[in-house]
Order: sequence, then C-alpha cells, then structure tokens
Amino acid sequence: MADTFQYKVRDRAGNVATGSLVADSEALVLARLREQGYTPLDVKRQKRGIGQIEFGGKKVKLKQVAVFSRQFATMVNSGLPILRALAILAEQTDNKELGRVLSEARMDVEQGSSLSGALAKHDHVFNALYVSMVRAGETGGTLDSTLLSLADMIEREVRLRGKIKSAMTYPIAVVALVILIMSAMLLFVVPQFKGIYGQLGGTLPLPTRALLALSDAYKGYWYVVLGGAIGGRFFFRRWKKTDRGREVVDAFKLRAPVFGSLFHKTALSRFSGTLAMLMRSGVPILQALEIVSDTVNNKVIGKAINEVQLSVRDGESIAKPLTKYPVFPPMVVQMISVGAVTGQNNTMLEKIAQFYDQEVEAAVDSLTSLIEPILIAVIGGAVGAAVVALYMPMFNIIKLIK
Repeated sequence: MADTFQYKVRDRAGNVATGSLVADSEALVLARLREQGYTPLDVKRQKRGIGQIEFGGKKVKLKQVAVFSRQFATMVNSGLPILRALAILAEQTDNKELGRVLSEARMDVEQGSSLSGALAKHDHVFNALYVSMVRAGETGGTLDSTLLSLADMIEREVRLRGKIKSAMTYPIAVVALVILIMSAMLLFVVPQFKGIYGQLGGTLPLPTRALLALSDAYKGYWYVVLGGAIGGRFFFRRWKKTDRGREVVDAFKLRAPVFGSLFHKTALSRFSGTLAMLMRSGVPILQALEIVSDTVNNKVIGKAINEVQLSVRDGESIAKPLTKYPVFPPMVVQMISVGAVTGQNNTMLEKIAQFYDQEVEAAVDSLTSLIEPILIAVIGGAVGAAVVALYMPMFNIIKLIK
C-alpha cells in the first residue's frame, strides 16, 4: 500500500526545498528524487493521526481548482516566475492533496517539463480540458488569460451543479422522510392495531388486511429489506460505471419526468460553453470535440459528439451531422450553422451557453414551485392511505364485535 513520505532535498543551486511524495517505499522516493536531480537530505514516512485519515480517497474540489487557477493567473500576470508561483500556491493551499500535486508539478517543470505536461500527470485533479487549455495558453503566450478563462468556466460549472443539487435535494429529503415515517408505522403503530383487531374478530377490510400483512413481512424481514437496499445501491453504482450502464442511466436522465428537461439543458450548456472556450483558445476543432465528448458528463450526448467528430474529420461542417441527433434542438443546430457561415462559431456557441444557463435557472425556479405541492400530495397520500386502512374497521366496529 502506498504511503505519503515527507522529504527535504537540496537542488542544483544549493537551495533547500521540502515536499511530499506518494510511493510504496522510501527507496522509491529516494530514487525518484535523485532522478530529478535533487540531493535527498531527509525522507520519512508521514505519520497518520486520526485527523489525517481521509475517507473515500483524496479529492480536490472543483471550487479549489478554480481558486488556484485565478490565483495562478494573477501571479503569472504580475511577472512572477511559474516555479515560484507554484511553490507559493502549494504552500498556502488548505487542501493537502492539491498541495502535493502542485509540489510535484513544480519539480517536473524545474526538470524541464512543460506546465501542461506536468499537470497532465495528475488527471484526477486536472482533466483533459484543463491540460489542453493550459497547453494552448503556453503556446500562444496567453497563459494568464487562459487560466482566468478556466477559472470562469469552472466556477460556472460549480454553479450549474449547485443549481441541480438544490433542485434535487428537497425531493430526495422528502422521499427519505416518507420512507422513515412508513417504516415507523409498519414496525410500531400497525402491530398495536393488529392486537386490537385480533380481539374483535370478524373479517377485516381488504386494505387493512394488506397493511397488516405488509407490517408482518416488514417486521420479520426488515434486515432483508435493508440489506437489499444497501446491496442494490452498491451493485447499481458499480453497473453505472460501466459504459453500457452509464449510457442507459444518462439516456434515462434525458427522458426522466420533471427533471429530464433540466438535465438536458445543463448538458447543452456545458457542451456549447466548453467548445466555445476551447475554440477561442486555439485548440484544433477535432481535439476540441474529443475533449468536449469526455467532459460533457452525459454518455448519450458524448456519443453523438464522437460521431460529429468523425463527420468533421471527413470534411463536413459541425452543424450538418448534429441534425442526425435529436439531443441537439433545431435552435442549437441553426445557430451553429449560422456561426459556421459567418465565421463566428465562438460567439454563437457562447450565446447558446448563455441561453441555456438562463433556461437552467428558470427550470430550477419552476421545479421548486412545482415539486413542493407534488411532494406534499405524495406524503399525504402515502400516510393518509395507511391511516385510512387502519381505521376502516372502526367504521364497522359494531359488526366486528361478537
């Protein structure tokens, strides 16, 4: 199992530097440091206290990458050397994983690697889109403005995810509350009525008998239900990570009632905004389409973009192959077509992204007002049906008493 090692080294100029590396052994850390031209002074395994244990793996949030990009752009624009800027940012960040990544990137750059090449080694933090944009900025001498564009794009992505999460949180919380209420009724309330009805005798109404049978089954096999729910969630998440599973889930998202339109508009906003930024930064169209297909976060739309890439490679325009796929509305196809004719693809794609950003905001607002009465009806219907089933025998209690 890999561990984190703290090291102290001396570089070729005689300066002392510190940092951390993840490796399987101390010998591997020493070998890597020597390969990079450093003289190791001290290497030791980092102690792991209770507060240092990271559950669920090391993770760098998008918001932290956006903050890093904006700070890095400011330093580069101010004339600070890249190595010095990376060292400062690695030291001041609160995220230990991001600090480790930036320290390793600085060491790679110092050894002659390009900044984009150094960042590409850490794809769990900097994806293909980020690396390609940095590479384009390095080539064109516009690294600072490219980093600012990346920061804007990431912050926009964070806002989009936040809007979707805000729309989803309320119904998920309500569904969980309904499950808890119904579970409590089946485990504790319904059995009390079963004893009363058993003493009265007679034939109970069908809804009451069904509710009592459900209560008996739930009370006797609740651990099976719980285990099935946990196991089902585990296997579903594993299946969803497969290509086929993700395609099925993403297709369902686009067709889902109520939320399907929101997911669709979000994906179109992400597609157009990302493609516009890549093309404006000078990334070749084929490479830009490949990157967008990986970062659009929807397998169905990503598959369509891959087909579009093949058509563009054969000499067609972007707009023509888009007409074959219903996931791209006619308005999007027409605006891209006009942009191709007038030479303003970037402008048109940005306008599409702005339009769907506004659509997502409007969809979230309307969903919030629409979902609330629906969920109240669901709660009232579920709990009310159970209560009516319990009290139906009371309406006929005289006939039940012998």
